[in-house]
Amino acid sequence: MTPATSGPAAHDDHATAVTELLRELTVQLRLLNHQVSDRIGLQDVDLECLDLIARTGPLTPSALARAADLHPATLTGVLDRLENAGWIKRERVPTDRRAVHLTADMVRGRDVLRLYEPMRAAIADICADFDPAQLKVIAAFLARVGAAGRQATDDLAAGN
Repeated sequence: MTPATSGPAAHDDHATAVTELLRELTVQLRLLNHQVSDRIGLQDVDLECLDLIARTGPLTPSALARAADLHPATLTGVLDRLENAGWIKRERVPTDRRAVHLTADMVRGRDVLRLYEPMRAAIADICADFDPAQLKVIAAFLARVGAAGRQATDDLAAGN
């Protein structure tokens, strides 16, 4: 018997395939990130925090702890390692001398981006096979999957 090509059964088959492919992608990206963190001498959690700081900074240590879902004491160790290795700076906020903002060193950040360049180039090549309307659908899908992932994470963290 061949799988259905249309209708509810086909939809379910395709949805299952998409879910499995997303799981595989998650593992592959985690492995890539691990190789990058090894190459630059960071722990995986350090690289995750560095990425958050670079993409959303400047931000406070407490905002980073929430975004990374890390205990403040754990985050202190991460920040110490990142600062000592020259990846980030802790800067006093001029309007509140007690507050600190974390900023990524953009020059050092280029070292990280170079390690991701083969993957970025591969994605660009893949995207070249799709027209703008298809890419818009893919981007919308990925945005919704990301939002669903954040919601699932928040729900688990809240004990749901």
